Amino acid sequence: MSQPVSDATPPDAAPVRARDFIREMVAEDVAAERFGRQIATRFPPEPNGYPHLGHVKSICLNFGIKEEFSGRCNLRFDDTNPETEDIKYVEAIKNDIRWLGFQWDEELYASDYFGKLYEFAELLVRKGSAYVDSQTSEQIREARGTVMVPGTNSPYRDRSVDENLDLLRRMRAGEFPDGAHVLRAKIDMAHANMVMRDPVLLRIRHAHHYRQGDAWCLYPLYDFAHPLSDAIENITHSLCTLEFKDNNDIYRWLMRECGIERPPEQTEFSRLDLEYTVMSKRKLLRLVNAGVVEGWDDPRMPTVSGLRRRGVTPEGLRDFVTTAGVSRKPQRTELATLEHAIRNDLNMRVPRVMCVVRPLKVVITNYPEGQVEQLDAPSYPHDVPKTGSRPVPFSRELFIERDDFMENPPKKFFRLAPGREVRLRYGYFITCQEVVKNSAGEVVELRCTYDPATRGGDSPDGRKVQGTIHWVSAPHALDVTLRLYDKLFTVPEPDAGEGDVLELVNPESLTIVRGAKIEPSVGKDPLGSRYQFERTAYFISDPLESKPGALVFNRTVTLRDSWAKAQAQK
Repeated sequence: MSQPVSDATPPDAAPVRARDFIREMVAEDVAAERFGRQIATRFPPEPNGYPHLGHVKSICLNFGIKEEFSGRCNLRFDDTNPETEDIKYVEAIKNDIRWLGFQWDEELYASDYFGKLYEFAELLVRKGSAYVDSQTSEQIREARGTVMVPGTNSPYRDRSVDENLDLLRRMRAGEFPDGAHVLRAKIDMAHANMVMRDPVLLRIRHAHHYRQGDAWCLYPLYDFAHPLSDAIENITHSLCTLEFKDNNDIYRWLMRECGIERPPEQTEFSRLDLEYTVMSKRKLLRLVNAGVVEGWDDPRMPTVSGLRRRGVTPEGLRDFVTTAGVSRKPQRTELATLEHAIRNDLNMRVPRVMCVVRPLKVVITNYPEGQVEQLDAPSYPHDVPKTGSRPVPFSRELFIERDDFMENPPKKFFRLAPGREVRLRYGYFITCQEVVKNSAGEVVELRCTYDPATRGGDSPDGRKVQGTIHWVSAPHALDVTLRLYDKLFTVPEPDAGEGDVLELVNPESLTIVRGAKIEPSVGKDPLGSRYQFERTAYFISDPLESKPGALVFNRTVTLRDSWAKAQAQK
């Protein structure tokens, strides 16, 4: 697993002008001094997987509010499921948040609150607001009813306070096996909100916890641990995605029953749904375990570590979630929106180099044998606020893109063809004089002449050529391997339904090209350097697979911007 240090530019801490509905709400609360304390948010991931794009939206929202309103934001690990959690996920989450350019005020763990949560449980029992249920999980589920049919009270619902306290304490002491008893809230089995039909608060799990060891065998469920953890930390705004909207009722109920003064305000926003992508940890794990991808940091994965390895920058991801926006209604974001944000960011920060993906040899027959000259090529275009150049060797033998030559070109093909003159980028005008083929009739070499007066790409006599192509010097070019990534799935909504995502995987999501040729200027750059391969795409040298003399480049995004084109047509 790659663990690079942050290369993010710190987010602008100044208040934003355009506010979404959550920021408007926070601004009103600040003006009214509603909470009587500093604005406080939290990012509460469960450490059972690696952060993905959906988490990036929540991270940017929670940490962004902290910075825009001079508040604080905690990183709290919701580690209440011992069977699925691991310290490696904790470290990955911390690393990804830092890489995105954020820093939390306190690093906290829900498991450190187990003692306090147990005290709240006893409080609820003593008030008659909770009871120990000895039904099986299947019986509890069947008795809950349906949206149209009210649930049925548990036969254990009317246990006395003393009996409930005795059983709860024995559960805490480890006297009972898994599933023997649970603690349930006593609310209303006919409630219109299914979540409020006596939800389970605590359950027995004799499992080793990565942080607490074997100190506990009584573990809180999300609906119990999450609200009260917010209260313990004096959070003001608990921001959740829409799937937790129905849980808002139990959130408020617990605040009232536990006597929390000025409780946090839970507000729901739409989750980030992206075309051709799944955000379910369970489904992503299915891809990893089935070997469809190399791991959680495979560049095709929507995880932060995968996107980082693909060459996406933290600024690009932050720009993307800003563009996607924060709303109350579910929405699916086009993949082109993400690609536009990545492309727009890289365009302003990475140098240009020339790489030939499918090489075709060109011999400049009137260029002196053995001669090599260094052409000065700008690393950034004129509209990018960066400067610099690199020397590009030019010699008698070159490689050009095979697709930049056609023996019998159609109309509007303005690249190289027999008898046609084109411009070599930063170099000279060349004219194709002869086509060399092998015994199978395949073109293997072009023999051309050059005009020495056109160095730099301009003709002193003012003649114009319609085509400009890129190239590399054959004796100086480095052999590289390119990994061309495409959509991981074949359909826009692969997470719709409960079908097997493996059946929807795009068999062409990765194309490996060996034998590509790149200019030598990249040879001494550190691994993990990003570039625009001129006329091709944006790439990054893979920090895991590349080695000196054997570079592997991952394609980050192509140069074509369908999103920007669509916006211009509106």
